[in-house]
Amino acid sequence: MVVHMDLTPYVDSLRRDLLAAAEAAGPEVRQAAERLTFALDPAARLALMEAVSQAASEITAEMPDGGVDVRLDGRELAFVVDAAVPTPPAPPAPPAPPAPPSTEDADDVAIARVTLRLPESVKAKAEELAARSGHSLNTWLVTAVRAATREGPIHVDLDLSSLPFSSGGQPGHPGHPGRTSRRMTGWV
Repeated sequence: MVVHMDLTPYVDSLRRDLLAAAEAAGPEVRQAAERLTFALDPAARLALMEAVSQAASEITAEMPDGGVDVRLDGRELAFVVDAAVPTPPAPPAPPAPPAPPSTEDADDVAIARVTLRLPESVKAKAEELAARSGHSLNTWLVTAVRAATREGPIHVDLDLSSLPFSSGGQPGHPGHPGRTSRRMTGWV
């Protein structure tokens, strides 16, 4: 961006002030002051340019990026403002990769191959959970099996509605109002 500044009004104001001060001293001093103001014009322009250049340097020093340059364009000053385009914030760093599965059985180096038959809906849900955790389906399943086979309490949540129980007054069967499915939950 370039902005122009005409120094003429400032130099003319200096000239008027000098002539007004000389007016009180008489006509001879006024004539001498008029001659001096014409000689003073280039010196006043140079002094103003130096002052403005110094101000531009101080502004540039305070700017995080870019700068302000002052150039002489004929009898005018041209300010060239180089304001850096703000850069968008850096995208957040990707999350750290998940920790590798527990190596509780690190001494068990033998690998066993198992064929597992799952309903398609269960397989789809397992794939979704594996993808969310950043693991392959196989790694996710190994982690789930390890968690289920380690020592300690295990939370159990079973849907028993599909098992063939007798209907004798059991919840979820005709003759027993209330719950519509049979579930067993607890800690083992």
